[in-house]
Amino acid sequence: MTETNTAGREPPDQMLDGNRAAAIGAKLCRVQVVAAYPITPQTPVTEALSEFVERRELPAQYITVESEHSALAVCSSASLVGARTFTATSSHGLAYMHEMLHWVAGTRLPVVLACVNRAIGAPWNVLNDQQDSISQRDTGWIQMYARNNQEILDSMIQAYKIAEKTYLPVMVCYDGYILSHTEMPVEVPSQDAVDRYLPPYRPHTVLDPGNPKNYNLVTLANPRANAEGVLCHGYMEIRYLLQEALQKSRETISAAGQEFGELFGRSYAKLLWEHRMQDAEIAIVTMGSLALEAVVAADALRKQGAKAGVLGLRVFRPFPGRDIAEALRRCRLVVVFDKNVSYGNEGATCNEIKAALYGSGASAAVSNFIVGLGGRDVKARDLADAVKGALSSLERGALSNECAQWICEI
Repeated sequence: MTETNTAGREPPDQMLDGNRAAAIGAKLCRVQVVAAYPITPQTPVTEALSEFVERRELPAQYITVESEHSALAVCSSASLVGARTFTATSSHGLAYMHEMLHWVAGTRLPVVLACVNRAIGAPWNVLNDQQDSISQRDTGWIQMYARNNQEILDSMIQAYKIAEKTYLPVMVCYDGYILSHTEMPVEVPSQDAVDRYLPPYRPHTVLDPGNPKNYNLVTLANPRANAEGVLCHGYMEIRYLLQEALQKSRETISAAGQEFGELFGRSYAKLLWEHRMQDAEIAIVTMGSLALEAVVAADALRKQGAKAGVLGLRVFRPFPGRDIAEALRRCRLVVVFDKNVSYGNEGATCNEIKAALYGSGASAAVSNFIVGLGGRDVKARDLADAVKGALSSLERGALSNECAQWICEI
């Protein structure tokens, strides 16, 4: 066994792909119920967890189900009886979970789900973009996006801390194949250190045969008295409380990230991350693994005399609008690269950034590019060229933000 150092880490780093990092993160969190249904490229996550359970390294119930809908139903039920639960999926699997995503959030269950981002059909495509998770942004889940495999593992651990403090489900998203099947060095914390960070799960309510209760009865719009005469929330109040919890979860996410940094040496106190934004006049905005190409592109633009920086979104829900507006306040051009599209409009990230900037006092022009759909390769020079094109249009007074531009062959 590797000796643990005082910072709670187990040197040396391990070479892990993203799926393995997610599985180890779930194991370190001592998940008690894992519901599994295979889909490319997520399958190795639950395969790894099945190995941990089989070798008795993880004392958990591993439940194979007939669909993704059932996987999340199992997690929901297990959470209701007081278990810490985990599942993972991708693409059409996440789409098939759609109904249960709402049920889990509405019941305020702290389920954690790894979403390995993959394109949605038709036509069939098993490669990466972020259309699957972005399409579920309005289901009441916290959404976190990882840049690399270290962030996948770290986000998994933080996800349980956040979920169990806010009683909100958390989706940890990372790019299929680009991260899920690519190995890179990952520092794996010790079990003792994770135990110090993450206390045992305390459910807000536990279903108990000895004290029977009903959950999620038909609820009318207005408050009504229950059988004991106690006035209970109507549907509208319950929706409001979910929205309020999402909005207030920013503080919990920040605090969990700061505490993580104090214990493990990698701080996640901000819902965003920045690269050379201190004096940036041009901001490249993106999220997920594309951020790595964005950093290379910004550095290349700096060498050519443009004051470029990168703003990355680590958390998409709750949307950190105030922080984004503050970070972009001094910029004259914001170029947003989306691996998704809100059909009939523009990229979802760009759309929300424009809303965040509205009324904030920021005066930056905003340009949007749709990139990387269905696994289309995106190179740093593609991003740099797009930024230079947008800057040229801005300086000629010809920059249009009416619709997104697509980096493709049409």
